Amino acid sequence: MKKYLIVGILLGWSIGALATNPAKMTVTAHRGGAFLGNENTVSCILKGIATGADAVEIDVHQSADGALIVCHDPTLDRTTDRSGRIEDLSLEEIRQARIKDAEGNLYEETVPTLEEVLSVVKGQCNLLLEVKRNRKDQYPGIEAKILKAIDEAGMRETTVFQSFDDLVLENFYALDPTLRLEKLLVMRLPFGLCFDMRLTGFSLKKYHYIASFNIHHSFATRRFIRKMHEAGKEVKVWTVNDVAKLPEGVEGVITNDPRLFLK
Repeated sequence: MKKYLIVGILLGWSIGALATNPAKMTVTAHRGGAFLGNENTVSCILKGIATGADAVEIDVHQSADGALIVCHDPTLDRTTDRSGRIEDLSLEEIRQARIKDAEGNLYEETVPTLEEVLSVVKGQCNLLLEVKRNRKDQYPGIEAKILKAIDEAGMRETTVFQSFDDLVLENFYALDPTLRLEKLLVMRLPFGLCFDMRLTGFSLKKYHYIASFNIHHSFATRRFIRKMHEAGKEVKVWTVNDVAKLPEGVEGVITNDPRLFLK
C-alpha cells in the first residue's frame, strides 16, 4: 500500500492533524506485522498476535485452481524465490516457492493458504481480510469462497472485510448484509472523488453499508475525520509506523509494528 503515497505527494496534499493514541483505538498488525517477520507468513502472523494486537491484517488472492492464497502482491516475485502471477499458478506450484526476505535470504516457510492462516488466528484476535485484484480487476466468486472458509473456521463474527474494489464490497454485502465491511482508499479529492487505484465517485449514500473508511494516514485530515464521524462512520488509518504520524480522533491504526501503539 505504501506505493500509493507517491500519487499523493505529486498532488501536493498535506498531512492532517497529529496526536497520540486515542483511548479505544484498535491496533491492527499490517500483513501480520511486517516489521516483525516476513509479511503474510504464518510465523509473522503469530508474532503479530503475540504483541497483543486487536487484529491482524492479511491479503488474499486466488490461484489458478481456486485456492485462496495469502500474499500481498499479485505475483510471487518479491516475497519468494519463484516468479509468476498467483492467478496463473496452481496451489502445488505455489507450494514449491520458498519465502524470501528483502535481503534475498531464503526460508523453509511457504506461502500460506487462507485456511492455514485462519487456523492460527482463530480465538487469538480479530482478522482484517483484504481482498486483492487480479489483472482483470476481480477474482470471480472469491467472496463466496472466502466466506465459506471463514464459516468453516467459525470466524464470521471476528472477521472484517476490506477492499479498494467497490464490487468486492458490494458482493460481500449481497452475500450477507450483516458483515462488517470497510472501504480502503488513499485520499479524498476536493471534487468529491475517491482514489483507489482509479478515480471513483464518492458519496456516503453509495457507501451506506460501509462501517469504516480506511485511508492513508497522510490524508486523514481533521475535516475528513469529522465528516465521516458526522455520518456515523469510523476512520482507520494505514500504514502508520511512527506514533508521531498518528492522526487525531481515528478509531483504528493499521501498522507494521503494533508494539508502537500497545505500550
